[in-house]
Amino acid sequence: MEKCKITYHPKVFKIDIPRLKYLAKKILPIIYKKLSFYPETYGLPLRSPLKGYWKLRIGDYRIIYKIVDNEIRIQVIGHRREVYEIVKRRLGLI
Repeated sequence: MEKCKITYHPKVFKIDIPRLKYLAKKILPIIYKKLSFYPETYGLPLRSPLKGYWKLRIGDYRIIYKIVDNEIRIQVIGHRREVYEIVKRRLGLI
């Protein structure tokens, strides 16, 4: 399998990463390791209204992403309690 390109929503580095504080150093390498080569193996597909998006679970945190051809588009990184509402807002679904 060839390596996927990983891109981020602009708010991921502006809002999500600063909120993670020290966890960012743990989560970012896991994203590259798991999603660069096997995004469908490690992730789980989401249901409506987020159909077409996937989630990667890292402890209590979730990475919400979309697979487009050979590109992984990360929309949100956040705590499981709030990540689904955040992604719906970013996508204009609420």
